[in-house]
Amino acid sequence: FRLALIQLHVSAVKSENLHRACALVREASAKGANVVALPECFNSPYGTQYFKEYAEKIPGESTQRLSEVAKECSIYLVGGSIPEEDGGKLYNTCTVFGPDGAMLAKHRKVHLFDIDIPGKIQFKESETLSPGNSLSMFDTPYCKVGLGICYDIRFAEMAQIYGQKGCQLLIYPGAFNLTTGPAHWELLQRGRAVDNQVYVAAVSPARDEKASYVAWGHSTVVNPWGEVIAKAGAEETVIYTDIDLKKLTEIRQQIPILSQKRCDLYGVEMKK
Repeated sequence: FRLALIQLHVSAVKSENLHRACALVREASAKGANVVALPECFNSPYGTQYFKEYAEKIPGESTQRLSEVAKECSIYLVGGSIPEEDGGKLYNTCTVFGPDGAMLAKHRKVHLFDIDIPGKIQFKESETLSPGNSLSMFDTPYCKVGLGICYDIRFAEMAQIYGQKGCQLLIYPGAFNLTTGPAHWELLQRGRAVDNQVYVAAVSPARDEKASYVAWGHSTVVNPWGEVIAKAGAEETVIYTDIDLKKLTEIRQQIPILSQKRCDLYGVEMKK
């Protein structure tokens, strides 16, 4: 099946972001994409100072637009993420819609991005956001897909559980920055892919040098052998790749790590 990642240029105008996102989803569908993914925080600038102002209920304006365009194009749409308001709390939330427009999954970012690299970057999502408390998967006719948002990709246990649960593709909308991006963005994707013998796709906003938080860009797809099979630059673009599940099966047969795990010695489990 064909996967498209939309590396969207995100502006301060929500209506403009939604319009551009939907237009690019239609373009991806016209070019044969069956599964389309948007970046983290696609309807709003990324930053703790913006989350409350741009936050919405789910369902709400942004998710309604996603539902409509998924149905119009008859695709599976991974709606990047948006700031969500629920019960007085804010979350960084990814919604997924099927070809009939129904919501298939809602993933709230589990691991909040709180880092401090002296002289480089300091960021604390927990100043405004609350963490999600569940892992999220959804089924397609092609394969089962596991979801994470940005910082979630650093936690290998989460990806391992998705692999154990039968996911063959992991999708991470994310916005790494100019410090962590060149260091770890591709490395983490390749690590998760090789460890679990799955496809990994990470989709970033386009880089905007004038933004308060400058995204790295470089949306990427990695195959289960750890090879980068599609990669964007820093600008707004759509990248496409054909996901070959036969290749995934062959790799698992050649190096059968999933059946060779020593479950008598160690294990990773999902608690809820």
